Amino acid sequence: MNKPTRTLSSLVLLQIASSLCFGPARGQADDWPQWRGPNRDGKATGFNTPKTWPKELTQKWKVTVGKGDATPALVGNKLYVFARDDAGEITVCLDAATGKDLWRDSYDALAATGPASRHPGPRSSPAVAGGKIVAYGVRGTLSCLDAATGKVLWRKNDPAGALPRFFTSSSPMILDGVCIALLGGEEKGGIAAYDLATGDQKWMWTDDGTAYASPALLTVAGTRMAVALTAKKIVGIGLADGKLLWDAPFAAAGRAYNAATPVVDGATVICAGSGRGAKALKIEKTDGGFAAKELWSNPDNAVQFNTPVLKGGQLYGISQKGDLFCLSAQDGKTLWTAPLGSRDFGSVVDAGSVLFALTTQGDLTVFEPGDKGFKKLASYKVASTDTYAHPVVTGNGLYMKDADSLTFWALE
Repeated sequence: MNKPTRTLSSLVLLQIASSLCFGPARGQADDWPQWRGPNRDGKATGFNTPKTWPKELTQKWKVTVGKGDATPALVGNKLYVFARDDAGEITVCLDAATGKDLWRDSYDALAATGPASRHPGPRSSPAVAGGKIVAYGVRGTLSCLDAATGKVLWRKNDPAGALPRFFTSSSPMILDGVCIALLGGEEKGGIAAYDLATGDQKWMWTDDGTAYASPALLTVAGTRMAVALTAKKIVGIGLADGKLLWDAPFAAAGRAYNAATPVVDGATVICAGSGRGAKALKIEKTDGGFAAKELWSNPDNAVQFNTPVLKGGQLYGISQKGDLFCLSAQDGKTLWTAPLGSRDFGSVVDAGSVLFALTTQGDLTVFEPGDKGFKKLASYKVASTDTYAHPVVTGNGLYMKDADSLTFWALE
């Protein structure tokens, strides 16, 4: 990132932060119930790849939902949007077929200010599970609502009493009736677990501050842990008791920030960041607990506000230079790069036989996965204002949140 005003806007992309293994209520095959989809890995399910790509997508509906960069959650026939109106932060439930309001909740909240004021609304994507929705506001307000009615079940402010310089962008994770959230700021913060039903804090780890990254789930030797980039490290925190199981240094320098979600591949964790490229760690069980062993490191194609997607042994992402890239997940070698016309932001979604790459200018590129080179299949304009949310890909189209609206685009 070159300018603080641009930085924050995309933190949400990284999030910018549940699945079957996280326990969300599943309504259909193509649910997108949380940050980066069903398994927090950027993979959409149930997409029907057309035999022939249309010249244009068909806009079925478009509704104004409020300012913000958070990616909506899709569960069954309902969309959950976390945004900002004139007075505060709002959670809106929409009918996924029509865009019609079903319910909305709002609370008074100050917007992001200073260098972040260009993007005053939420960046943290909501998570839906067990009939509940959790949303994390820009100033650290954590809310849990009934997903059917919008009734507030509990709401609390960040007990760490601090915020990142550009406000919150980490998206919460829900699993086994527990909400995992990264709280606080770079100097004072941590990772906390809350009982989803009551809001009671179960544990909190505070040995390092936080930045803008979202947690993911990692299981090694039967032990489940939250893996996350903090202010200066990548850590594995035991879900049972909040104890540190392993860590490795991953400090940013200059105007860089830890914002990407760790990519989990079995017992391997891949982390990426501005000025540092990507690094793969093998998490191993030892006599004394767990240890992180570095497998490879590639300083090229560093990401700032993008989390790469792992598919077929390759890692696909958007570099801070705005280029699309493909790395080998086995040894970290760069296989190919291609100009995308992006800035240092963007998102990549795996839709099965194809991948989607979205720039913040609202340009969506469809390309074929492969290690031999970039093969573009189609491209579309999906927004007239900047887009920092991921596209939510469904069976026959996609939902796209732009600066203040939500649109459903169909492939016909």
